[in-house]
Amino acid sequence: MVSTNQVLTGAALFLIALLSQGEGIIGGREAVPHSRPYMASIQVPEGDTLKHECGGFVIADQWVMTAVHCMPNGPNGRKVVLGVHSLSEAEDTKQTFDILELHNHPDFSIENYDNDIALIKLDRPFNSSTAISAVQFLRTDGTNPDTGAAVETAGWGSLDNLGSRPDKLKEVSIEVISSGKCRRADYFGRKFTSNMICAHKVCRDNCEHSHGLEDSCDGDSGGPLLYNGIAVGITSNGGKKCGQIKKPGVYTIISHYTEWIDKTMGTQPTAAQEETS
Repeated sequence: MVSTNQVLTGAALFLIALLSQGEGIIGGREAVPHSRPYMASIQVPEGDTLKHECGGFVIADQWVMTAVHCMPNGPNGRKVVLGVHSLSEAEDTKQTFDILELHNHPDFSIENYDNDIALIKLDRPFNSSTAISAVQFLRTDGTNPDTGAAVETAGWGSLDNLGSRPDKLKEVSIEVISSGKCRRADYFGRKFTSNMICAHKVCRDNCEHSHGLEDSCDGDSGGPLLYNGIAVGITSNGGKKCGQIKKPGVYTIISHYTEWIDKTMGTQPTAAQEETS
């Protein structure tokens, strides 16, 4: 007869094998609570509760940046929650907002996710705290990360290609992949445009047989790609499965949209923002 311990051990090994086939943020680590105070959780009503659907990040006292494909047809009752670490636990830091305005970039392409950038105006300014504050974003003529540069992303996206989600914010350090490689036919081909940057954890050894590269995944969309603490990209898309060697995560380059951002928000660049350009 098979013992209970043997059954449990077999089940655990089976689960580990499944998870290793395509890692998203699972390849990273849990973030220190509220160490990324700009992170936003865009949540959709589900019965009497709200369910995390996409990420975003705070760029001004009433504005959150995200991806168009998160809400291509409008807010439809979605909420934006700031000051989140655990999606399920009660946290005094959490503030929930209605979406007053949603501005999807007019040139967004559903075919290849080009121009995948959107701006959300919250129904009121947030109360600034150690758990909620804005992050700087790169502007026109700023220096985007070169190939091989270390960048970071974070989110509550899928832990694996089975769709399991974390309760607490995850973060991961990844590397920029050359645009030339991402334009190759065996990567993204013509779908990869000059408005995109791609990144994942580079495999150094035995790559042809490697699974489970560190990557962003479903549910991380709309979150930031950061370089030296500044938001340079928006998590957009990638392969049908996360963590594939030839389908790294694709991010919208924020600095290409400075004029549209300023016009939409009705603002002029601040001195701090000018210093990053």
